[in-house]
Amino acid sequence: MAMENDTALSEFVLLGLSTDPYIQTILFVLFLLIYLLTLMGNFLMLLVIRADSHLHTPMYFFLRQLSFLDLCHSSVTAPKMLENLLSESKTIFVESCFVQAFFVFVTGGTEACLLAVMAYDRYVAISSPLLYGQVMSNQLCVGLVWGSWGLGFVDALINILLAVNLDFCEGQTIPHFSCELSSLFPLSCSDTSANFTLLICSSVLHFFGTFMMIVFSYAQIVSTILSISSTSGRSKAFSTCVSHLTTVILFYGSGFISYLLPTSGSPLEMIFSLQYSVITPMLNPLIYSLKNKEVKVNLQCLKRL
Repeated sequence: MAMENDTALSEFVLLGLSTDPYIQTILFVLFLLIYLLTLMGNFLMLLVIRADSHLHTPMYFFLRQLSFLDLCHSSVTAPKMLENLLSESKTIFVESCFVQAFFVFVTGGTEACLLAVMAYDRYVAISSPLLYGQVMSNQLCVGLVWGSWGLGFVDALINILLAVNLDFCEGQTIPHFSCELSSLFPLSCSDTSANFTLLICSSVLHFFGTFMMIVFSYAQIVSTILSISSTSGRSKAFSTCVSHLTTVILFYGSGFISYLLPTSGSPLEMIFSLQYSVITPMLNPLIYSLKNKEVKVNLQCLKRL
């Protein structure tokens, strides 16, 4: 591979969020707090769902998987970002950079699939409540989760296998706080047209594909809700979707903008990257706990212990 020749780089430099030492200290404290809240919130969500047998339903099964994914997704980027905020060198080995880019792609792609699965789950629950337990069987739920992980893994692997053959003899500075494929391509002195094409195509098929599945599911959900005669019935049905819809907006809104806009290292671009990789994993447990009575009750019970 090109990375193995004598002139190849061994390290990249992650410029991060700021070069001002004072601002870096403030950012370190801020993002350390955010990361700790992310760990605590998602671990609590996992504990609550596991401990209460009443929450052993398909919806909470998927919510448990989402919490696990958020733990993984934030842990891929946050520790290295925190390290670099206190480090003067801010370097990362080329191999480590590709590993980080791979897992960012895997966890992000898997979460996109899982959010589509959760939209389908809400569609079945609202449109066919009497058949919900039969349709969303344990076997199907497990299969959908493994399928989400499988698609995320294959998509990431194809992109990474093509990227590792690039030559990075020129330029070593990444204008970002983490390694993402879109940030690595401009550093290469090889032809990256095939890599860009593959990344765009896979993003369109994977992320836009799952997004369209979510849109279709919610179109059916809205149609079903509007056919409900009572106002209280419509309100109750819609309330079961609010948390998921909020998560979808946060994830896809920032993710689409970050991945599909040209890489420039601008502050706005990094803000969107922070949104889906650091902020959203912290907010998801809060979103679901505030909107879900069963989760709130169980969290209050844990506090009393």
